[in-house]
Amino acid sequence: MKKHALKSLLIASVVVWLDVAAQAQDIDVGKSEFRSSCATCHGDDAKGKGPLSEELKTAPPDLTVLSKNNGGVFPFNSIYAAIYGTKVIIAHGTRDMPIWGNRFTTDPVSTPSNRNMNLAYDTDAVVRARIVALIDYLNRIQQK
Repeated sequence: MKKHALKSLLIASVVVWLDVAAQAQDIDVGKSEFRSSCATCHGDDAKGKGPLSEELKTAPPDLTVLSKNNGGVFPFNSIYAAIYGTKVIIAHGTRDMPIWGNRFTTDPVSTPSNRNMNLAYDTDAVVRARIVALIDYLNRIQQK
């Protein structure tokens, strides 16, 4: 009886784990980053018509034509510099208070959930991974 129960528990655990793994594969990290950090101004479709776009002094650009506007080549380095902060985008505000908050900062103290914590990971690596995921998403939604 115990052996049967243990076997059933093991099978159930594997089925649940496979379901969770399958769902995790459906998560698009870059799209999630875009929606949480960019869509408010650039719109969910990245065409520049987000809910706050009318309130801005500078209209957000259509991010689906970055390649088209760059001779057919996706401008990875330029986009990376804009998000990371080495290329100043006036409409994004200062790097002291970027429009997307602390998602793309390497200062762990700035993030409330990280205050007073002994971080066991490289915050710069996490930030760079978020940026690369976001850029990958932007690259995938370019108009052909």
